[in-house]
Amino acid sequence: MTVKAQKRKYLQRTYVAKPGEVERKWWVVDAEGKRLGRLASQIAAILRGKHKPQYTPHVDVGDFVIVINAEKVRLAGTKERDKIYWRHSQYPGGLRLMTFREMIQKHPTRPIELAVRRMLPKGPMGRKLFKKLKVYAGPNHPHAAQKPEVLNIEA
Repeated sequence: MTVKAQKRKYLQRTYVAKPGEVERKWWVVDAEGKRLGRLASQIAAILRGKHKPQYTPHVDVGDFVIVINAEKVRLAGTKERDKIYWRHSQYPGGLRLMTFREMIQKHPTRPIELAVRRMLPKGPMGRKLFKKLKVYAGPNHPHAAQKPEVLNIEA
């Protein structure tokens, strides 16, 4: 056996997770009193699977996350009053602005959804990961059959 063949024999191989091998768990996060950005960044990491040793960037190895009490999420400082969400219809004069307080009143789940979506990868992979996020305004959710575990996020 040549020296080159011996070196090749003892090389370490990088583990790559395969989609069929992934075990998914369900987590419940209570957003009451939590800071939006810190909460969203930790949820995004769980959706991607970065907390698992078999994390592979191009394979969906993440878990499902259920967020309850989304209407009680908080922002730091004066951001609750000053933060503005904007969208545009692509028509002249089509800019629509909404403050955080208005957003929480009209669409209580949307601030968490937007924050997490923008922290996920862009493209087909990010869209697939985002479908594993379930956000509810109140304390109840319809996913009891999945036996979700409580996830304590210190945000």
